[in-house]
Amino acid sequence: MLKGETHSGGLHGFLAAGLRLVRTTAFRLALLYLAMFVLSVGLILGVVYRTTAGFLEQEIGETIALEVAGLQDHYRIHGLPGLVDVVRARSAVPNNNSIYLLTTSAGVILAGNLSGWPAAVPNASGWTHFKVADYGGVTNRPSTAQAVTFTLPGQFRLLVGRDMSEIDQLRARMFRSLGWILGSTALLGLGGGLLMSRGAMRRIEAINRTTRQIMSGDLSDRVPRFGGGDEMDRLAGNLNAMLDRIERLMTGMRQVTDSVAHDLRTPLTRLRSRIELALLHETEDPEVYRTVLQDTIAEADRLLATFSALLSIAEAESGAKRQDFVAVDLAEVVELAADLYEPVADERGQRLSVDVRGKPTVRGNGQLLAQAVSNLLDNAIKYTPEGGTISLVLEGPAPGRAACISVADSGPGIPAEMRDKVLQRFVRLDTARASPGNGLGLSLVDAVATLHGAGLELDDNAPGLRVSLVFPPEARR
Repeated sequence: MLKGETHSGGLHGFLAAGLRLVRTTAFRLALLYLAMFVLSVGLILGVVYRTTAGFLEQEIGETIALEVAGLQDHYRIHGLPGLVDVVRARSAVPNNNSIYLLTTSAGVILAGNLSGWPAAVPNASGWTHFKVADYGGVTNRPSTAQAVTFTLPGQFRLLVGRDMSEIDQLRARMFRSLGWILGSTALLGLGGGLLMSRGAMRRIEAINRTTRQIMSGDLSDRVPRFGGGDEMDRLAGNLNAMLDRIERLMTGMRQVTDSVAHDLRTPLTRLRSRIELALLHETEDPEVYRTVLQDTIAEADRLLATFSALLSIAEAESGAKRQDFVAVDLAEVVELAADLYEPVADERGQRLSVDVRGKPTVRGNGQLLAQAVSNLLDNAIKYTPEGGTISLVLEGPAPGRAACISVADSGPGIPAEMRDKVLQRFVRLDTARASPGNGLGLSLVDAVATLHGAGLELDDNAPGLRVSLVFPPEARR
């Protein structure tokens, strides 16, 4: 019983797999190509048949027509006796495939090599195809003939034809070959379609397995590539790139969540403690409450600024703003940012120099680009000591780039091993802890650069840091 159930289950699984295989797009395409190929083969064989057996039949028909015309002329000149003699002479030729029969209107045979008038009904042109004998000849096959019949003056009937047994055999052989060829083609095409479908199904199933793993929460799984470089490998590469991007975004989201929970807890706790202290120490002095409220508003503003920076980063990373790209004059962006931060630098005893070496235009979002340049200037001013210098330079098109915006300062700089890390959210160096900020400035600049396809380069300014936004040539389109 168990053995029968196992056999039945195996058969059911095999049939189910076969049904899935037949329903695949690859198998259907293979069947379509097979049908086209079989049709092409049939057309070629039809042309071959037409140029061989058809040509021979046409030649035989023309030969019979010429012979009939000759016999009619002979009858007009020599009469019935002369026609009888010619038919008898031609019928007596050994190994002759010609067929003759001359009879009276009553069916009495006057001459010829047929034993009687064929029962087949001729067509409108007088041509008929009939069986001469059931079996005969060296091949022991049915003997057939094609002939033309007509009536002579005096109601004598004449039949002239040729033995068609060899042509019939050729036709039967060609049809048999056609059947074998088409059958073999169909079997080979079907087998090839099954193999193609199995290969395609195996690779698609690998993609399905990967998607199921990802749906279950494992973002580290990737679609395997088979190394053929075909469209399936390119699809796997694109899917893997998309999965890498999704994993980075999800990792970044988790990091942001953790960072927000960690970095915002302190200011929120400080805010709550300040309010509690104000409530605990009762006083009639309004200045005390005013001071507490002012500090509370300042703390809330810092929190709002943090959330605003996070939203700007998320907006840039989502790519939604890419649909609103317009031509942006970078010279105008740089000059506006310089006008905004020049008084701030003067107030801190710093010198801000602006050098616009061209007026390049790129496609982008002007507001985000202005915010990125402002963040770079804000960081430079924040970490440059009194009496230091800050330079803002805009360069136009050059080989391999459409434009370059660079901000350099004479501050402490960033160690080379930390330059990638400072682009992450809420990351601040130990030397920057005493300065106001939330560790999101360079993260926003990096997100804006990625949105515009630009490169963000952090280099040593000896002393200080040089940050460059390098726009690719395609940014001008």
